[in-house]
Amino acid sequence: MDPITGALERIGWLVVNINANDIATFGVAPAFFFSSILLPEKADRKVLETICVQMDAAAKSLEIAIVGGHCEVTPGLAHPIVVGCVMGITEKGKYVTAGGAKAGDKIILTKSAGIEGTAILASDKEENLREAVDDATLQSAKKFYNQISVVNDAVTAFKTGGVDAMHDPTEGGIVGGIHEMADASNLGVKIFEEEIKVQPETLKICDFFKIDPLQLISSGALLISAKPEFAEKIIKRLKMERIHASIIGEFLDDPHKRLLLTKDGKTENLPRPVTDHLWIALMK
Repeated sequence: MDPITGALERIGWLVVNINANDIATFGVAPAFFFSSILLPEKADRKVLETICVQMDAAAKSLEIAIVGGHCEVTPGLAHPIVVGCVMGITEKGKYVTAGGAKAGDKIILTKSAGIEGTAILASDKEENLREAVDDATLQSAKKFYNQISVVNDAVTAFKTGGVDAMHDPTEGGIVGGIHEMADASNLGVKIFEEEIKVQPETLKICDFFKIDPLQLISSGALLISAKPEFAEKIIKRLKMERIHASIIGEFLDDPHKRLLLTKDGKTENLPRPVTDHLWIALMK
């Protein structure tokens, strides 16, 4: 269960996909969706219809049934908030969690850093970005919403075998997600910055707002902890599904050792986000 609070342009689409991702990271296909829509006092019928149409399209694309929900006008809100809940069904024990990683496991990242944050900023801060970012880049960045789902990523990886844990890096971005997996598994990590893909649109937008793409909300990417002998096989299967994937590091025995090997060859402590850098950009 997750709320969508920081995105306005495609809030209905996001609430289905973000919650579906949480089920998929167990290695389970999402099946059922519920929503609670909270609207500002001045919201009109068109706002509600737009949210519902977006939720319907997203659910159909993932073969999820919308089975219940609630809607109300809530005093004090500046913009709509939509809370979603997704459920999936599997047999007992046939799933993984974010806390199942093992020392020596390879860390695989699908797609790239900052996907959701890039789409949100390109949509909600378009006028500000036009000062420094060309229109083609902005339009391309808005389409990053189409990369938000990790359902295929996660189910494909899990079915391939050798997956010990999975997690979708949302708040706090890629590095936040890595810390969460390491915390849940009581392990350390070693991450290679040069192996983390950052798309050009993300780089340009992050440069404009002076934020770190590795600490920008990254729904659409997936972190996979895989047994070493399965890592390349998982990557190959993902690429067959036209999903970019690469090994970006590995888990270590010592939970106090959280290392980032930077592009310039330095070894630093892996930063732990204090806040998602989306909020830093939205406040500017």
